[in-house]
Amino acid sequence: MNAATVDDLLTRELRDDRTGLVDVTGREYDYHWLCTTAWKSGNFLRHAGVREGVTVGVVGDGPLALLAFLGTTLLEGRTRFEPPTDLADDDAFRALVAPVEELEEYDLPRGAQRVGYGDKPDAPDVHHFDAGVWTENPSFPPLSIDPDTAILTDGEQTVTHEEVLDAAREVVDDIGLEAGDRVVVRAPLSDPRTVAAGVIAPLLARGVIVLPTGDQEPTERGTYAVSSEPVPEPTRVDLASVSLP
Repeated sequence: MNAATVDDLLTRELRDDRTGLVDVTGREYDYHWLCTTAWKSGNFLRHAGVREGVTVGVVGDGPLALLAFLGTTLLEGRTRFEPPTDLADDDAFRALVAPVEELEEYDLPRGAQRVGYGDKPDAPDVHHFDAGVWTENPSFPPLSIDPDTAILTDGEQTVTHEEVLDAAREVVDDIGLEAGDRVVVRAPLSDPRTVAAGVIAPLLARGVIVLPTGDQEPTERGTYAVSSEPVPEPTRVDLASVSLP
């Protein structure tokens, strides 16, 4: 697929009823849901101050964590999966999206917003991601993102849309990833290589992303798995083979 930036993988014409995502329980979500809910996530996170140049921390690895990443991406922000708990000195840090019960473990810089998912938060200053996303506008204004825009950081390395897409295309070509192929994420999303190979590559190929949740292994077995360890799938994409700067 021709894509200059990751938002090109979530456009209106790509919405259809083919499965795009499977969660740890085996529940399937189609590309129509994935694209539309990513737009709704972006619209919601805009209210929390997410915009170009800011960092959003995302805790977790299930569908809601993925939506927070995609919404941040549409707003030209960069995502840091599994950030450290002490973020008070990170002036670029704008929002934290995490399970409600974990939010208070994090020390955020002044003005940063807490966005919780799962149970409804009791604190009035905490945004409820689940409720907010489901009630948001299911459309998104046209985008013109520069390929050099940062999309992911792990605190040491920051990578751009162009770099992540180049790495994902290499994965697609190397393993022959095709539409409908299932890619199980068996490595932490905090490693940008995992996102490139386990999320962006299947989106490029119109494949299926299979997500774990915490320590739970997905019930779904895929054709491929992204991991540095042995896997039950026929083919493993080793993180060491994913080419990011």
